[in-house]
Amino acid sequence: MVSHRRCTQSGFTRGVRVTVVSAAVATAAATLTGAPASADPKETRESAKAAVDRLYEEAEQATERFNAAGERVKRLRGEADRAQDATARGQERVNEMRNALGAMAGAQYRTGSIDPSVALLLSADPDTYLEQAAALDRAGARQAMTLDKLRHAQRGLAQTRAETTRALTDLERNRAAVSRHKRAVESKLREARRLLDSLPPEERASFDRASRSGRDGAPDLSGVAPGSARAMSAVAAVHQALGRPYVWGANGPSGFDCSGLMQWAYAQAGVSLPRTSQAQRHAGRMVPLSQAQPGDLVAYRADASHIGMYVGNGQVIHAPYPGAPVRYDPVGMMPVSSVTRI
Repeated sequence: MVSHRRCTQSGFTRGVRVTVVSAAVATAAATLTGAPASADPKETRESAKAAVDRLYEEAEQATERFNAAGERVKRLRGEADRAQDATARGQERVNEMRNALGAMAGAQYRTGSIDPSVALLLSADPDTYLEQAAALDRAGARQAMTLDKLRHAQRGLAQTRAETTRALTDLERNRAAVSRHKRAVESKLREARRLLDSLPPEERASFDRASRSGRDGAPDLSGVAPGSARAMSAVAAVHQALGRPYVWGANGPSGFDCSGLMQWAYAQAGVSLPRTSQAQRHAGRMVPLSQAQPGDLVAYRADASHIGMYVGNGQVIHAPYPGAPVRYDPVGMMPVSSVTRI
């Protein structure tokens, strides 16, 4: 995935430049890998390459955790809002029934015949009254029915309030998780960028894993047809995204991370995919890589922390990593963990 370019200068000048470049590479690599500054330049360059690849992989894993936490926050926010609405409605019903009982008590007081059970309701401890009200047999039929409804309403209200409290607690905990995963991603990307920026321009250029379409032109996909209409629409959409930047945590249309690109492309086909690559791999029927068709999702690594779309002739389109735009790459660029047909 990484191409290395050699310096073309010769003589003493070339020797000086190689010495300077090698020393810079050794210093940068030693920062992250522990390699000594006196290491062989070729080995040091490979160590630096491996360090950058590892940091990007770890950042991508953290990005998918960030995406998953964000989805949980959205779900929990909805649950919390619904629970709060239910609490408000329950409180309104309790207030209405209390008011109705208060009106009954007022009428009885004016006639001098206030019922003891109603008097107890209006005491300083109405909750105790609700526990005892069922045992009182002097309440009229209408009052007894209202009291029973009020008792059940208050029990339901207490349960709803408890559910609301739990939902809000979960929401805050998952918001904290989102922030934690975001910091992890940013830290990994800063480490990778520091390593790359510490190298001279010639060495930074050797890490340029530019789009295959940028180097060799678009691969020949003639005669390759998706297996379904929705796959055809998704493939058309993912082609439209070629060249757009990798933006971690984004699902389009101006930028994407790997799972965000898959979600957006299939959304253009009217298909709703989960947000994370791990969930997307289970969004359809798994097929062998040898039977892959355009539109199939190809998940990478054992933890499915990266995903792309197969577009035919051994090629996928994916959002690779920060700094690299949406592009073509060989389907075997990394270990394939699954192929999913939507």
